[in-house]
Amino acid sequence: MSLHNKRVVLAASRKTDEMSTLIEKQKGTPLVRSLQGTVFLNDEQVRGDLKRIMEEEFDWMIFTTGIGTNRLIDLAEEMNIKDSFLTKIHGAKIGSRGYKTFASLKKIEVNPLAKDEDGTINGLVESLKSFDFKGKRVMVQLHGENAPSLIRFLEEAGAKVMQVLPYKHVDPDLETVQLFCDELLQAKIDAVCFTAAIQVRSLFKYVEERRIVNEVKEAFKTNTLAVAVGKVTAEALHEEGIERVISPELERMGAMIIELSRYYEEKE
Repeated sequence: MSLHNKRVVLAASRKTDEMSTLIEKQKGTPLVRSLQGTVFLNDEQVRGDLKRIMEEEFDWMIFTTGIGTNRLIDLAEEMNIKDSFLTKIHGAKIGSRGYKTFASLKKIEVNPLAKDEDGTINGLVESLKSFDFKGKRVMVQLHGENAPSLIRFLEEAGAKVMQVLPYKHVDPDLETVQLFCDELLQAKIDAVCFTAAIQVRSLFKYVEERRIVNEVKEAFKTNTLAVAVGKVTAEALHEEGIERVISPELERMGAMIIELSRYYEEKE
């Protein structure tokens, strides 16, 4: 009964039925407010990027997702430049974020020189700090969104950065985001469950455009609890200035709802 009388927003776009059922079992009220748009393949843009990669020299190549790494290799194969692309990768220093990315690189017999310890972009940045990037050419593979802290670190260290996005996100439904913000600022929401960093980025892109960033931060500080499915999503919330965040040890949606339930149980 620990979510009794609690209104819990689900910011996800998938598995919302399952999570809603879990919230209802805890006597809470689930509200689906997807803050995540659709994802589409960005192949045309990336084909041009791959041609450019073939023509230029890179000191470093940094990969941040397994699915994005695999997509680049698949596209290179479709373009009949896979061997040349793999030669480029083997000839550069490699950075890697996340175990799926590490697994993808292992398949092509690449051992990253720098990798995170915890699955986060900040963890990757920490591992890159001991290297000199002044004047270095760096390709960064991203997934549907930029990684501001990584790009900022590289540029401030003097690197010339080329960003490659194999997948692109389309913004979520604006009416849904507006409804969510209205409910949040009117203190009608007790908790918000974020299941991906892109949901956080999409929300803050919208609130920055509406110039209500401070009001939203205050709402999360005083009335509404931010819940993250795992470290990467929690990191995105912290980067946007949301300090009060809870997340489960086991990075699963079900575990996230149980963690939320436990939080209120202990509070009572």
